[in-house]
Amino acid sequence: MRHSWWGVLLLVAIAGMIYLLDAVLMPFVAGMILAYLADPLANRFERWGMKRPLAVTSVFLVLFLILLVSLLIVVPLIVQQVKQLGEALPSILAWVETVLAPKLRDWTGYDLQTEIANVRATLLQNWQDAGGYLAQALGQVGRSSMALVSWVTYVALIPVVTFYLLLDWDRLIDNIANLIPRQWVEDTHRLVARCDEVLSAFLRGQLLVMLCLGIIYALGLSLMGLNFGLLIGFISGLASIVPFLGFIVGMSIALIVALFQMGTFWAILGVIVVFSIGQVIESVVLQPKLLGDKIGLHPVAVIFAVLTGGELFGFIGVLLALPAAAVIMVLLREAYDRYMSSSLYDAKAVSESGASEKRKLNQDLYDDRESP
Repeated sequence: MRHSWWGVLLLVAIAGMIYLLDAVLMPFVAGMILAYLADPLANRFERWGMKRPLAVTSVFLVLFLILLVSLLIVVPLIVQQVKQLGEALPSILAWVETVLAPKLRDWTGYDLQTEIANVRATLLQNWQDAGGYLAQALGQVGRSSMALVSWVTYVALIPVVTFYLLLDWDRLIDNIANLIPRQWVEDTHRLVARCDEVLSAFLRGQLLVMLCLGIIYALGLSLMGLNFGLLIGFISGLASIVPFLGFIVGMSIALIVALFQMGTFWAILGVIVVFSIGQVIESVVLQPKLLGDKIGLHPVAVIFAVLTGGELFGFIGVLLALPAAAVIMVLLREAYDRYMSSSLYDAKAVSESGASEKRKLNQDLYDDRESP
């Protein structure tokens, strides 16, 4: 019982540390996750005859080349579309006020024009105070710039932390394993193996699913001639870390752009077809092939974990939400299996099983005495 209380106190201390050191822990948590994801690749390079430092350097070289290709090809296209969106935004807002708002009022009774007019009146009313607001904003520049410098420093530390963690990953795991009480070693190794199986499959599989969905949405919207197709696909892929969020957000944005740009039934139908194809491919191909059935994380559990982690621990909570949910799921399965085989669930069956094992043991002892 005393050991259980020590475990609870340790968990409370870890949660408190995460809450208090949210920003400081960001590069270390992100580096730990990246090192965990990259460790199999480093191990493969080691099996090819490389020493660990060379294997880790090769992993970083591969990641750098991928990042470089992304910066040279994908990022300029996204930046260009963001700039185009900024230039088209006044026209989109005018279209929403003059075209979409009247139709929305006729369909639903909701007066969007009044809301837009109220927002505009509020902005005009407070425009005269802009000088005061600007002075206040300039007064915050020092503190804001320091916060920005701190954030940039934390982001720059991520590859450094990742490199050193990846370099000593196996040794760190062995040192942690040596701290486990000897009577818990067997159960701990079994549970850690199950957690590792779920985590690796989920994290790597989910990243590939997000990438594939982003490509499918961006390619489909671009082929149908929709403006900002690459940007919408990129946003949809990122949002797909939460089940169905990428589908909902991406299709909503794409429908608004299709109505503004083309304004035809076929454009709306095209957007629906593109996102429906993406969902079918995800359900039939991506989820079974990349994630499989062994993960067992229900979409509702994923949504709850992400929202709860963000609410309790901010950005660090979002990073840790899915790994923590996967580990908790493994522990809950272990608790379920033990409960189903315990006397609390079925005392009669457990007692009969014990009696049967006792009779078998007595029979074995009798056979041993009778044998010459």
